[in-house]
Amino acid sequence: MVYAPVTFDIPAGALLAVSGAGGTGRTALLLTLGGRMKPSGGTATVGQFQLPRDLRSVQRISALGLVPGVNELDPALTVREHLGEALDLREGLFGRWRGRAQRIRHALERVGLGDLDTSLPAADLSPEEAQLLGAACALVGRPGLLLLDDVDEGLPLDRQRALWERLRAVADSGVTVVASCQDPAPARGLALDLSLENPR
Repeated sequence: MVYAPVTFDIPAGALLAVSGAGGTGRTALLLTLGGRMKPSGGTATVGQFQLPRDLRSVQRISALGLVPGVNELDPALTVREHLGEALDLREGLFGRWRGRAQRIRHALERVGLGDLDTSLPAADLSPEEAQLLGAACALVGRPGLLLLDDVDEGLPLDRQRALWERLRAVADSGVTVVASCQDPAPARGLALDLSLENPR
């Protein structure tokens, strides 16, 4: 068992902080909710779909931001190149021609990075900017559910709070956001909290 049995409801458009120490299954729970990992038991409803039965449908309505070891930024690619690749993956050839620059700018604005220099390589981004770029890449596919892992990694407390505020704004736009962290305190008042225990 990767995570202990857990029961919770998340309203559409909510922000949920999944907190717990390393080894509590935060990443596995996120991957399960996104239809990227099949649960060994139990069921979950994501939107109108049941897991594990409707795995493909859940994958279509959910998107992964940064998930270490699964979905990471390429340090050599620029902000623009990351978002361009995200558009290509979701829309293919036709996505290249329809207002591409405007759509890249809109994706960055949704996560509060509207003023970010898109020629910057990912290696030059702060941990907060990297998390938000990962969210922007996920949001170009217009998901109903956005999943982000270890959002507090490498951030001082004040920047953690700022990141949670930006994720709150994304949730307020109608996207359900589930983000994992070790310490839920910076998200207090902004996010619901689901605390995971060690499954052993």
